[in-house]
Amino acid sequence: MNKPIIDIIPDSLKTKITEEISGMTFTKNFRSATAEEWYVFLPNYNDPQTGGAAGKVIIHYNLYGNREIFINTTIIFDDPLLHDESLHHLIYAVSDELINRLVGYADTLLSVHAGKNSYQAEYKQKPSP
Repeated sequence: MNKPIIDIIPDSLKTKITEEISGMTFTKNFRSATAEEWYVFLPNYNDPQTGGAAGKVIIHYNLYGNREIFINTTIIFDDPLLHDESLHHLIYAVSDELINRLVGYADTLLSVHAGKNSYQAEYKQKPSP
């Protein structure tokens, strides 16, 4: 039985996602032996208090012995406009792209803080033994 595939993301939101990801930049703010902090700049969003970065990414490297490395990544979006539930797909796409660019899809626990759009995810390259 052939079921039609229904695309649930409106074209206007697809365009917005493409625009934000294409214009997304980030700068490293802090680095230590076990952590990094990055500011994330998006073309149409910013921190309302400072007018600066729309959010930040905190990458914390947990080292378990010499064989296992697991990364904890937290993304915090400061612009309250990004907390609007209608932008969940945008938050997910931008967060996924940040993981791709900053962590490279290494084994990662992700926590995204964006008001009602907050979520948690896990990226695994290798199956668990």
